[in-house]
Amino acid sequence: MYEGAIQDLIDELGRLPGVGPKSAQRIAFHILSADPADVTRLATALRKVKELVRFCTTCYNVAESEQCRICRDPRRTDEVLCVVEEPKDVVAIERTGEFRGRYHVLGGAINPLEGVGPDNLRVRELMARLSSGEVKELILATDPNTEGEATATYLALMVKPMGIAVTRLASGLPVGGDLEYADEITLGRAFEGRRAV
Repeated sequence: MYEGAIQDLIDELGRLPGVGPKSAQRIAFHILSADPADVTRLATALRKVKELVRFCTTCYNVAESEQCRICRDPRRTDEVLCVVEEPKDVVAIERTGEFRGRYHVLGGAINPLEGVGPDNLRVRELMARLSSGEVKELILATDPNTEGEATATYLALMVKPMGIAVTRLASGLPVGGDLEYADEITLGRAFEGRRAV
């Protein structure tokens, strides 16, 4: 335990996700010994992100204006909508260069143990977007875990009566992986998602 400002910094850093007490202490002492200009840049970046960054009014991705750059892009198709849990998922999909549609960020996944239900996510906003009739395919790109599967199943049940094609990202074995190290669920998904070659 330290006193004053250094302990306050350690405590605040320790509240960040994925930062434990030892990491918080290490980061705090790094900041303490860093060049003042570096610390000022960090403080400025933190302040700017809180002042400038907001959620896109259309898809709820992060943006610095009313709409994000993807929603403003006229080259994108409005007929395909990809549903993801968080803005970081948009970045992951964009890195592939394979998707040219639009996104909808739910802001999480259904998780009854944490008290997160459909009403805590942006499901109403999704249904409003789908009611326009422009979307022909809805891609469910939620995480391949219990919460993501529950969310995808819930959304599929809600959307199918609207006559919109609902698809789910394929899941299975990673490229370069070994069968002997794959768990039963991953291997089962790989068999379900097999395709002709």
